[in-house]
Amino acid sequence: MRKKYTFRETLRPLSFLLRRMLCYPGLLLLSGLTLVITTACTLVIPYFSKLIINDYILTGDLPGLVCVLAVMGLLYIVSTISTFATSRILVRISQKMSRDLRRDLFDRMQTYPMEVFHNNTHGQLMSSYTNDIDTISSFVSSSMANVVTNLVGFFGMLTILLVMNPLLTLVSAVFLVIQYLVIKKSGGISRRGFVQQQASLADLNGFIEEYTEGQKIVKLFHHEEAALEGFERRNQQLQDASYRAQIYAGIINPALGGIAEINNAMTCTVGVIMTITGMFDLGSLVSFIQYLKQCSHQIGGVANIANMILSAVAGTERIMDMLEKAPEIDEGTVTLENGTWSNGEKLSGRIEFRDMGFGYVPEQPVLQDISFVAEPGKKIALVGSTGAGKTTITNLLNRFYEIGQGSITYDGIDLTDIKKSALRGTLSMVLQDTHLFTGTVRENIRFGRLDATDEEVEQAAVLANADFFIRHLPQGYDTVLTADGSSLSQGQRQLLAIARAAVANPMVLVLDEATSSIDTHTEKLIEAGMNRLMEGRTVFIIAHRLSTVRDADTILVLDHGRIIERGNHRELLARKGRYYALYTGAAELS
Repeated sequence: MRKKYTFRETLRPLSFLLRRMLCYPGLLLLSGLTLVITTACTLVIPYFSKLIINDYILTGDLPGLVCVLAVMGLLYIVSTISTFATSRILVRISQKMSRDLRRDLFDRMQTYPMEVFHNNTHGQLMSSYTNDIDTISSFVSSSMANVVTNLVGFFGMLTILLVMNPLLTLVSAVFLVIQYLVIKKSGGISRRGFVQQQASLADLNGFIEEYTEGQKIVKLFHHEEAALEGFERRNQQLQDASYRAQIYAGIINPALGGIAEINNAMTCTVGVIMTITGMFDLGSLVSFIQYLKQCSHQIGGVANIANMILSAVAGTERIMDMLEKAPEIDEGTVTLENGTWSNGEKLSGRIEFRDMGFGYVPEQPVLQDISFVAEPGKKIALVGSTGAGKTTITNLLNRFYEIGQGSITYDGIDLTDIKKSALRGTLSMVLQDTHLFTGTVRENIRFGRLDATDEEVEQAAVLANADFFIRHLPQGYDTVLTADGSSLSQGQRQLLAIARAAVANPMVLVLDEATSSIDTHTEKLIEAGMNRLMEGRTVFIIAHRLSTVRDADTILVLDHGRIIERGNHRELLARKGRYYALYTGAAELS
């Protein structure tokens, strides 16, 4: 069922835009001044028709007529200049707004909890930065002035009409009310269409973004037709939503034009009768008709830019939703300085899970009764089938999500009491899916610790055994990587991720399938470096390749969110339980 929008809900996005424009008071005041000049000229010029006919044409005053026409010409020139100035100023405001909105969106995005990124595609999030902000920018630069001048001009001219002839104004008002009702009805329907259009556009952008990145997979599995079907379905949805939005908006102009012509005919008829009977003079009638046409034009002007208004409202609502998303909760107060927590505890890297339970959805637990201790300098391996909860444990350790029950302590401090920036500053993760940013190799490694020197970056690369291949790149450490490092092999990209973790010098290290994408030869190359990296640190290892966890101090075997076995490699093999079955191939990890 489509949502019905109240008048207040319609005004809310527009008031948001007004508040954003108030951030530039100087430019806004200047644009207001030019708008006043333009509107004043629009209101004054039709009145000259009365003067020209009654005071100069009917009396034969040619010199006076020339002077009045000169004044009218000057007013037209002033109106043109002020309109041009308004346009230039509003373009300036719109560009500043776009810049600041993108900055605020990006700043706000840094505070989002991880579920926001899990529940929205990258394309959907990017749509706010591109389509929605561009729509708002076009509205402010091209349509905002027309909306203001048309609305102010309409009420100004209506007031003048009432002063000139109240009876004739009442005759005209009937048709003006009908024009208003047409705009209200079709505009409300069209607005809902524009909201759906923006949502469909975001969905389509998300699909295109995903399938552009995954073209290799699409071709590998011969799913070009399925991909095209998915695109066609979303493209059709966008077309249908756009049609619904545009068709009702397109109805407005012909309807208003027809009503305006009927209004003019009726008003002229009544006006001529009043003039013949001496109730109205000829000059006033001509001036009245001009004002009436201007009133109809003002209403039509608002209708003509209805598409831009409704698109801007829909885009603004989406941006407001992005800006109003609840930030990541961080009530921690304990910080870290020079290796000591602010509560006096020394940083050692001791992690303890006590009866911990968690579910992404409360009624669907993913982890239950998880209890174990990771002593400083020890290696904890997490193994189990896909979906057993291994990665979820490390996500909770980073406080990407908040646990549902039990507790997690770090050096005896409850994780919720530690400020997230301090907590994550002591942790580092090497993931299976390595992400490299556009920039040099050196910059990508330094992302682990932005204040690292060039020497520290190179030492981290040596530690990860990445230095050798880096120096054989065209510009060595200054080689620019693009497209997520597509010019590198998967193993090389993984080595850079390990070097990035090494330069961070963490107390706790998480290796989540860190070597699963590396061939046996490359794995041997990094084994010594990994051992040096892990020395003296608390390490969590998640691996499908069980040969990589044999040296772990403790191996936790998970199944359906519970720890079903624990011990070292030799102990677990001797029990001939689940781990034994996984290790010998009697059971599958995935």
